Amino acid sequence: MDFENRMNHLIEVINYHNEKYYNQDNPEISDYDYDQMLRELRTIEAEHPEIKRVDSPTNRVGGTPLDKFEKVVHKSPMLSLDNVFNEGEIRAFDSKVRELADSEIEYVVEFKIDGLSVDLTYQNGELVSGATRGNGVVGENITKNIMTIKSIPLKIKEKEELIVRGEVYISKEDFIKTNESQEDNGLQVFANPRNLAAGSLRHLDSKMTAKRPLSIFVFNFENIDDFEINTHSESLDFLKNQGFTVSEGYKVCKSIDEVIEHIEYWTEHRDKLAFEIDGMVIKVNDIREREILGSTERSPRWATSYKFPAEKKKTRIREIVVEVGRTGTITPSAVLDPVRLAGTTVSRATLHNADYISEKGIKINDMVLVEKSGDVIPKILEVVKEDRTGDEIDFEMPDTCPACGEPTVRLDGEAAIKCINMSCPAQIRRGIIHYASRDAMNIDGLGEQIVTVLLESGLINDLSDLYYLNKDEIVALDRFADKSADNLLAAIEASKSNDLWRLISGLGIKYIGSKSAKLLENQYRSIENIRNTTNEELMTVDEFGSTMADSVVEFFKEEKNMEVLNKLASAGVNMVSHKEESSLSQVFEKMKIVLTGTLPTLKRDEAKEMIEARGGKATSSVSKSTTFVLAGSEAGSKLTKANDLGVKVIDEDEFKALMTMNSKEDVEGRLQ
Repeated sequence: MDFENRMNHLIEVINYHNEKYYNQDNPEISDYDYDQMLRELRTIEAEHPEIKRVDSPTNRVGGTPLDKFEKVVHKSPMLSLDNVFNEGEIRAFDSKVRELADSEIEYVVEFKIDGLSVDLTYQNGELVSGATRGNGVVGENITKNIMTIKSIPLKIKEKEELIVRGEVYISKEDFIKTNESQEDNGLQVFANPRNLAAGSLRHLDSKMTAKRPLSIFVFNFENIDDFEINTHSESLDFLKNQGFTVSEGYKVCKSIDEVIEHIEYWTEHRDKLAFEIDGMVIKVNDIREREILGSTERSPRWATSYKFPAEKKKTRIREIVVEVGRTGTITPSAVLDPVRLAGTTVSRATLHNADYISEKGIKINDMVLVEKSGDVIPKILEVVKEDRTGDEIDFEMPDTCPACGEPTVRLDGEAAIKCINMSCPAQIRRGIIHYASRDAMNIDGLGEQIVTVLLESGLINDLSDLYYLNKDEIVALDRFADKSADNLLAAIEASKSNDLWRLISGLGIKYIGSKSAKLLENQYRSIENIRNTTNEELMTVDEFGSTMADSVVEFFKEEKNMEVLNKLASAGVNMVSHKEESSLSQVFEKMKIVLTGTLPTLKRDEAKEMIEARGGKATSSVSKSTTFVLAGSEAGSKLTKANDLGVKVIDEDEFKALMTMNSKEDVEGRLQ
């Protein structure tokens, strides 16, 4: 195996799904599938450390803080947990803990709530801030939204600063009621409770957040060292006494056998809970032992997360239907007899492609085992062939597109069957819906139903036609009055002045989401520059590999795409970056710089801004490719690793001196 290519591919795919899960609250794959990819990546990096990338997602915790919220630097990093999946791995975790610990170990086992992690800070007994985890170091300030959650106390007894961490969630019953209301009002339903909780908590309008029945379980005391508390269970009692709702049903276990027994019970009985859980969390109870065990850059050594095995149930395939995506891929789905699975009713499951159907031996009317473990899209595990009656029907993928009637093709090296007709109405419809979405051009009021109406009426044929609509045509449609037409046209007009990254994201280039669109804007600054770039140049963009680079280049080769872009430009849609070019000398151009410890005068985010304004990249971990480490007091493991690898280490005074130099070459010479 070419391990470096496999590693690069995994990083691209994981970064894509990180963006979908953390920043868009719209995951496409199951937690289990994601965890397995991350585990494979970690294995490759451990066995081949010489090829590990500094931007690997294994060095990160979560998502990127969104631009729409003020940034908050966490006083202590909000780390994520490593995962275990079976009894053997639980016992292996216990062995590592006991090997490092000073005394006998007892654990606290809690529910792993399927929601969104937040940090709450109290000063002088009052709630002063609430923040999302973000990337673990920097989160989003969502204080106004946090204050709308009734189970979060606005005042507590304790007057010393108190920082706690909790999980915001929505109950199963409230999730069902909210989706019923969405359907009644013709609005999009939510995929699962976690999506609803995350989307509500990060809504720009706190009044909308207040309408959603959100709750919280507080599960950790972040600044426990400031208090005379010896165990985690004592801290939960303390927090409960302050008015917090702590994690229900936690148990102190004297042995790993007791831990496993408790987990096995809830694996079988979790459906009885009023809220969704996707596993159990195992934590060392003794605070002093936690300090001895310490943490890696990503996760504590004193805790782990047990993920439940995927729930499976048997049901029947009644029909197989196909849909055309915005890139032309024709995807088959199984229409199932409805079955209750992992907290939601499942009536469809993706079948991916013709090869998947063939490998599984799937037929219409088959009884199948369906799996869903908090997944967005359920999947079929296997056919129950002993239940066959002879009434089963073979399924063949269509040789013509169900939307436009043009012949379908299967490209070399790809499993998917595609419609390559650029004028296919199904592709156009999904492309326009994506273009108007919040993570692209964010055109308020232009949802799926309105797009469908505009297309079916013939008022638009592609996304550029949106900018040539007139009011009289819109008002003539059944769904519109004067005011609604004015609002839609105003929203479309306002989108013309959007940031460049929104347009790039909205174009629907395969593998290019909002995060990678921002990287393209920073590097190229105009659509024209991106259009004229090459695969080789694109692969110098942070986090871009050959797959993403090829996709961008191929997009701009398509004549139809260029026609649409030209119409957008003629309509006045912004095609260049609003960001001002830095007038500062790019003395750190393409340098990878690690910050560690507390600097004498500069805050960490200030130093990071100085680095990036001068062309550098502030990275989170030290490797052989690190240019230098900027170290302050209490630098810790990063400083040790830099010394071990022979990476240059400088202090704040030297850093300031480097910034006064005239060129990158001068900096490189001084660092020698």
